[in-house]
Amino acid sequence: MIRFTGGNWDLAEECAQDAFAQALRTWPTSGIPRRPLAWLTTAARNRAVDRMRRASTEAAKLREVAATEPEQAPPDTGDSDIPDERLELMFTCCHPALNLHAQVALTLRSLTGMSTAEIARAFLVPERTMGQRLFRAKQKIAHAAIPFRVPPAHLLPERLPAVLHVLYLLFNEGYGDPGKTRLSREAIRLARVLTVLMPDEPEAQGMLALMLLHEARRPGRIDANGDLVTLEEQDRSLWDEALIGEGLEILDRALRRRAAGPFQLQAAVAACHVTAPVAAETDWRQIAGLYARLALVAPSAVVDLNHAVAIGMAEGPEAALPLVDAIAGTGQLDGYYLLHATRAELLRRAGHPAKARDSYREALELAPTEAERRHLRNRLRLVTADPGRGGR
Repeated sequence: MIRFTGGNWDLAEECAQDAFAQALRTWPTSGIPRRPLAWLTTAARNRAVDRMRRASTEAAKLREVAATEPEQAPPDTGDSDIPDERLELMFTCCHPALNLHAQVALTLRSLTGMSTAEIARAFLVPERTMGQRLFRAKQKIAHAAIPFRVPPAHLLPERLPAVLHVLYLLFNEGYGDPGKTRLSREAIRLARVLTVLMPDEPEAQGMLALMLLHEARRPGRIDANGDLVTLEEQDRSLWDEALIGEGLEILDRALRRRAAGPFQLQAAVAACHVTAPVAAETDWRQIAGLYARLALVAPSAVVDLNHAVAIGMAEGPEAALPLVDAIAGTGQLDGYYLLHATRAELLRRAGHPAKARDSYREALELAPTEAERRHLRNRLRLVTADPGRGGR
């Protein structure tokens, strides 16, 4: 539909939704058609022609395009080596004429069901800012006549970084919210398909390993009351050993190529956590070193924050607090609740309960899910009820 409407993403989306709505109204009584996709495609195209006829003089061109294609023909995606339609669409959306962030945001908005607000939270920007970015990306596609076609096999590597980011942000959206686990499962499924499609890409393997090592810990993240359990406090016997084994094997295979990128380094951090028999035996110095290396290949304020956390665990909260305060001073993570939650934990462990309470309250105002808010309330009550409680 995007191709049919000449790159008009909004019109394509609206007409597709209209076709779905029409199907919901008519199929219960008329029955599901023999070729449902063709039915939906024709309904959406008819709607687009009607909209354009009323709105502009481009209707004639659309009618001409429609007349050249058989009625109720399924959309022509051409010959593709990509064995999954959703993954195929992701590679199609991630056009290199757009910058990486625009590719990822537009693909998440168009194909994954994530709202503009959810995407903005993933990018740590205000919703209004993300809305403007999406609008500009769509305008660029329309004005520059960027073709909306499935790329051939030899062009997939240049689009791979954006697709990897799309899949990992999709996974994170499902991992962070217990009510959206289907998103994580779908991201893992697509990551598996991707590693088969591109077996010589170690970053694709690194991303799959990272997902699996995180997913393995899911059973221990939420307790029987639905409350969030921190990594340090999780019951490690609940972790999925099969997923851990698979993730470690895939990571080892990727690292043997000696081309460690951001996803492989993050997976190596996750491996440090899942291979520690108990929390106290976690190799935080190695984790700090991995984050330092990650900061060189993929610098960001979030990486710096994670590095500070590792320093705080390896050397004590007093060593990490200046690093966290410096990150806060940049203003880049003002809306990121984990910045304030991290600072609160460090202050609590350093024996500064009043300052810790203030940071917990700031984190509480920004936490995106109810499970995370309950966890912060519990922490706030802990430091309020026992202000003299020090670090573990």
